[in-house]
Amino acid sequence: MSRRLSSAVYPPPAARRAGRMHAGDLRARGRRFCLVVSRFNQHITERLLAGAVDGLERLGARTRDLEVVRVPGAFELPAAARRAAASGRFHAIICLGLILRGQTPHFAVLSREVARGIDQSALESGVPHAFGVLTCDRLEEALDRAGLKFGNKGFEAALAAAEMASLFAKLPPSRARRIQPPAPEGKRHAVLRPRRAGKKNSGRG
Repeated sequence: MSRRLSSAVYPPPAARRAGRMHAGDLRARGRRFCLVVSRFNQHITERLLAGAVDGLERLGARTRDLEVVRVPGAFELPAAARRAAASGRFHAIICLGLILRGQTPHFAVLSREVARGIDQSALESGVPHAFGVLTCDRLEEALDRAGLKFGNKGFEAALAAAEMASLFAKLPPSRARRIQPPAPEGKRHAVLRPRRAGKKNSGRG
């Protein structure tokens, strides 16, 4: 058994032959993050928020680089996340909330639409979004995922946000990208200005 473990390599040989590889780093220093938090089920979402802030600070983020946006409920998370991403002030957005299953299909509809909205916001803006929205059957399950038995999903979302922000900084920008993220501290993005068209002859003497 020990021989098998010692012979394991990462990345696997096939991946190493794939060519150039890109990967993000777990670093948050010099980057700005927006944490969009639902007030509904606040006793859970505040735990998720605390975990996310803790995770970012452990990765080097400063308090002044973290901004918290509070919304009424999970349904409002995508719209606020989209507005924050559109501001161009953040390297990543972290969405935190809780959706509990009830006696009606509302749970399934809401969970699907929130996930779709956050995903759409990330794709349209080009700014990484971390999904820290719990979808649980019971309150006890939510507590277990907000700092008890199964760790803190807010903390995990923060790590994912930092890694994706780092990865996006290394990848070439998409031509369809509409939003330019802020440059990490100490660096400046090149500003592209349209070329001035030369004066055309009007054809008049």
